[in-house]
Amino acid sequence: MKLFDVYPLYDVTPVSAKGIVVTDDKGQEYLDFYGGHAVISIGHSHPHYIKRLKDQLDKIGFYSNSVKNPLQEELADKLGRLSSCEDYNLFLCNSGAEANENALKMASFHTGKSRVIAFNNSFHGRTSAAVAATDNPKINAPINKQQKVTFLPFNDSDALEREIKKEDVCAVILEAVQGVGGLDQPSTAFYQLIEKLCKKHEVILIADEVQSGFGRTGKFFGFQHHGITPDIISIAKGMGNGFPVGGILIHEDIKASYGLLGTTFGGNHLACAATMAVLEVLEKERLIANAKHLEGYFRGLAAEIPQIKKVKGRGLMIGLEFDFEVADLRKRLIHNQYLFTGGAKDKYVLRVLPALNITERDLDSFFEGLKAELNGTP
Repeated sequence: MKLFDVYPLYDVTPVSAKGIVVTDDKGQEYLDFYGGHAVISIGHSHPHYIKRLKDQLDKIGFYSNSVKNPLQEELADKLGRLSSCEDYNLFLCNSGAEANENALKMASFHTGKSRVIAFNNSFHGRTSAAVAATDNPKINAPINKQQKVTFLPFNDSDALEREIKKEDVCAVILEAVQGVGGLDQPSTAFYQLIEKLCKKHEVILIADEVQSGFGRTGKFFGFQHHGITPDIISIAKGMGNGFPVGGILIHEDIKASYGLLGTTFGGNHLACAATMAVLEVLEKERLIANAKHLEGYFRGLAAEIPQIKKVKGRGLMIGLEFDFEVADLRKRLIHNQYLFTGGAKDKYVLRVLPALNITERDLDSFFEGLKAELNGTP
């Protein structure tokens, strides 16, 4: 049997990793400024994370949600306190796509309506409703296109109000900072208008924090930069530091009932241990403050490079916009400078999504390698 060939691969085979250093099968070391799509939040092989998982595996790794799992309650309490979202209830699942799928399902259940408003260049996942709300026709199959989704530009207040007034919208879903789309973000005024209109017309506001959550933007959640209160918050990626875990925070105004949502693997013992480890490291090492601080340091270094036209994003969910497509630059950064970076739907944007415990010295190394490639030096 062969693998189903859907991934264009770089010719690198990692065999070990620690911190932001990834080592391949030839012994070559790379600095990881991408974290596998913003998944590695506290660094590869963090000792506390490893201990948490090993200790849990010695006890019990998995049982279904048909029995009590006190780790879930421990996690909900810790997450609520650190994120300042204690007015929400937690439902755990396995991935960002599944989180958004459940968020959209809950919105439709709660409102009795089915149309979704999403935004241009959005990315919410690859499953049924989540992919329908993703602005990429290439990954939407005919079965997905049956969903009723309207895409709008950011900051177009008139279009938003016009669509919500039709009274058939169950949810507005948006990323505080777009990930795959290229690090664009709505204005605070627009975010607050969305909240106001959603409340007025009984529409559920879903904050997709799959990539921007868990401290990456310099606050626990990206929407917190805008002073609003979503109805549902979707989470994944950095919450497990590589362990497959996701979830939604559902405001307590939305009531639960038995069978409304369900999952086999979501919230298993190992997933809870992984997420608890991430929360404990974020708190102990003050990594959210570090992400906020390093954004300023990053912008200062970027200002010294004339080829960079714009710095986009927040915290350590950040990117560099050039006046040329960056695909070849990314390849050269890997093979010549041994630096992992990310691309975006916007082919002119180089994405930088490192672990939140990197240092100024790590960013110095990144910009040294970037300058070398931009200036054509080995």
